[in-house]
Amino acid sequence: MGRVSFPVIIGNPRPRSRTATAALAAARAVAEAAGLSAVPETTDLSELGPDLLRSDPGPDVAAALDRVAAADLLLIASPTYKGTYTGLLKTFLDRLPGGALTGKVALPLLVLGAPQHALAVEVHLRPLLVELGATVPTPGLALLEQDLDRLDSVVTEWAGRVAPAVRGALPAGVSR
Repeated sequence: MGRVSFPVIIGNPRPRSRTATAALAAARAVAEAAGLSAVPETTDLSELGPDLLRSDPGPDVAAALDRVAAADLLLIASPTYKGTYTGLLKTFLDRLPGGALTGKVALPLLVLGAPQHALAVEVHLRPLLVELGATVPTPGLALLEQDLDRLDSVVTEWAGRVAPAVRGALPAGVSR
């Protein structure tokens, strides 16, 4: 049995964002609640932004795409812009070939400025991940900015709810 490969993709155009903080906290909470042998590793797309639009994006983008291709479990996070995930995240995910997430478990997370955007995680981000072939066995996390001051309790509660489905969806042979 091997260690679970668990990249965390941050789609916020601002470096060191609250989205990144929330995503890493959520990933750690899921790994712990699910009893996984995993160390979540972040890819902050704000660092890759300009390269994502080049016809030959270079080694940093290739390495990020390789981490996604090698993943067992992914957490995909973005702030909500205009009622959905960011264009930066979409640009990165558009670099993946069709079916690239087949056999991978994905967890969507959106940081929301307003409660009326709460469905965006299920209506916009989940279908994108499923289109790429991912298994999305749990509800995504719609995290209101006003709840960031109690981030640990919010992600711990969510992780506890989703951990059984995450464990059950992972491929056989990964460390649990």
